[in-house]
Amino acid sequence: MPSEKGPVDQSPPDLEIVGDKVTIHPSGFTGGPEPQDDGITERNLVHHMARFRENPFDFLREVSLYMSGTGWRAYDDVIGQPIFYSGFSDRMKTNILASPLLRGKVKELAEARLSVEEKEGLLDVKPGPLPKKKAHRRNEIESNLKEVVDSMLDNMICKMESKRLSLMIAGIHVSSEEVLRLRSVAEEAAKKKQSIVFLPCHKSHVDYVSLQLICYRLGIGLPVVVAGDNLNIPLLGPFLQHAGMRKFYILSLVQAYIDTLLQQGFNFECFIEGGRSRTGKLLSPKFGILSFILDSVLSGRVEDTIICPVSTQYDKVIETEYEGNPLQTYTLTDIAYRSYISELLGQPKRKENLADFLSSSSVLSLKLGRVDVRFHEPWSLREFVTQQLTRLPTQIDTNSGRKLNYEERGRILRTLGYRVLSEINDVSVMMPTALVGTVLLTLRGRGVGKAELVRRVEWLCERVRMKGGRVAHFYRYPTDVVVDRALEVLGSKLVGVVSGLAEPTYYAVDRFQLSFYRNMTIHLFITEALVSTAIIVNTFKLFRGEFIFPPEGLTTNLEKTLQGLEKDDVITVSRDSSGTPTSIELSDAERQCGRENYDFYCFLIWPFIEASWLGSVSLLGLTPLVNEQKETWIDLKKAQDSAQLVGLFLAYYQIIPSLIIRAAWQNAGKESRAAPVMKLAPEWTPERDPSTGKLVPRGRLWDFTELIAQSRREG
Repeated sequence: MPSEKGPVDQSPPDLEIVGDKVTIHPSGFTGGPEPQDDGITERNLVHHMARFRENPFDFLREVSLYMSGTGWRAYDDVIGQPIFYSGFSDRMKTNILASPLLRGKVKELAEARLSVEEKEGLLDVKPGPLPKKKAHRRNEIESNLKEVVDSMLDNMICKMESKRLSLMIAGIHVSSEEVLRLRSVAEEAAKKKQSIVFLPCHKSHVDYVSLQLICYRLGIGLPVVVAGDNLNIPLLGPFLQHAGMRKFYILSLVQAYIDTLLQQGFNFECFIEGGRSRTGKLLSPKFGILSFILDSVLSGRVEDTIICPVSTQYDKVIETEYEGNPLQTYTLTDIAYRSYISELLGQPKRKENLADFLSSSSVLSLKLGRVDVRFHEPWSLREFVTQQLTRLPTQIDTNSGRKLNYEERGRILRTLGYRVLSEINDVSVMMPTALVGTVLLTLRGRGVGKAELVRRVEWLCERVRMKGGRVAHFYRYPTDVVVDRALEVLGSKLVGVVSGLAEPTYYAVDRFQLSFYRNMTIHLFITEALVSTAIIVNTFKLFRGEFIFPPEGLTTNLEKTLQGLEKDDVITVSRDSSGTPTSIELSDAERQCGRENYDFYCFLIWPFIEASWLGSVSLLGLTPLVNEQKETWIDLKKAQDSAQLVGLFLAYYQIIPSLIIRAAWQNAGKESRAAPVMKLAPEWTPERDPSTGKLVPRGRLWDFTELIAQSRREG
């Protein structure tokens, strides 16, 4: 962008990877206005290492050699463990079956089953001495269990028998400094036979491919993909249905799989959010695979592993759920509307199939636009665990042998998950489509002229940088050119234009889809947005599970946000003698500029407040009638459909109609039920007037709805 100055020229360049061609571009983004001494960014890495500034030629030559195919190792001699070769799956299976943890579990389950059969008299059917019959039956059960393991591992192990990687992308952009640092970390990890665990965000199936391509070009051992579908194990048979055997058996098998990968030094990747984000922002962490990784290190079965958070951002997102001519170039509207939008509107989610995606020539022939992949500085999980143990209320010596209890382990696991998400946000790059989408959805009025749109995009770029965020450069083109490109990518089905005026005027056509792009930037301004909507503490609590907040805690985040808004002359804060805020109001400067900053923050969060209000209003409709049983359970799908009808009736076309209210929902949680059901918790159930049947305007849910309404958009 035009405002990039000074330090940007000293930053290491971007690399654009397209097939076998690697192009060097100027710095791909700018960071915050001040050096960050605690974190490692491109800027202070160059400051400390001084390679680029002191000798740019040698630096670029080193990068070029690594990425052009002459300096990086041939794939048959990669850094770390190779995975693409005939027999990989068989080798992995052999290593897992040799795991002491799994072998011990097989023996344990065999003894448990043998005990059941002995009590039920099943061993008396055949003649002979009991010890001999028990030994024979024990071997038989263990043999059956091993056959089941063999079958399960076929589904679980990621098949890596060939190395065909092909994808037509306009360009995968990476930071040269980041990939050189990653290669250096990989070399050190390989010496210690340690794995690098890549933990990317997940917005598209292309996430799998882009990381594989980068590692391939770097000569780093490609990561094994550990996904939910690999670990979705079918029913194991009648001999594992007693006393929770099936659950513990599967957990042990997955743990043995993760242990083997980490002990052998295989790189692998799994998505910290679990499934793909349908909203554009990060989802809360899923702790399944993380829990196994943490247990490997906590138990001592694995000495250490390297964690590497990864951010992947797109010009546009494509998915596989589409119909039509396979030779056509599909856009977000053509594809994602059938996938993301339909799922957000309540349609069942199709089972994801990566193999179908990668084998589909129609998908791989798409022009996907630009992809930006950024790697946070990798770090030691062992060091993280040691640090967290010292912060527990009761400090634990790692050499004492005492095991963590459930609460202590959960605390470390949650801290691990949210740290990774926070670091993904830290290295994310704001794409032009995200900037334009954010501007269009945070303006009053129906449209905006081209000159004002360009000005607002430049203003937003500056706000992003002031928050320490990163903005894609697009080869230093002028802002108006970048905006034109973003509008072209978004397309006429998302952004309309009114011609025939003094200048083109743009407006949001599909606010629902455009919100995906707005949500890519919201993490940078979430605390300002929540403060601006005036509920403050209650709003923070309402969305504590919806957004990824800075890790300092509520009180610190609130105080820093107030200070930042005050410094930017958005608000005026009156404080008492102790420095505690007593009143907050808009500053005169903010009023004179037409509430430009304040409105921006409010428009960012208002759709989520409206969604919460809609959710709470729809819950009021679940109140039993006067003569109805209080324990009436309601089909969850029907309740959600009814809530969406309420939203359509109220014309909430621009919000994601997801019901965010958690405390008032209770799932039956019974596996025997054909479909999930729900009801209002007793303490949340409103009263009805016995004579009229109308809701009485009081109670916990009613007050909660009124509280949310205080921060809804005015007018």
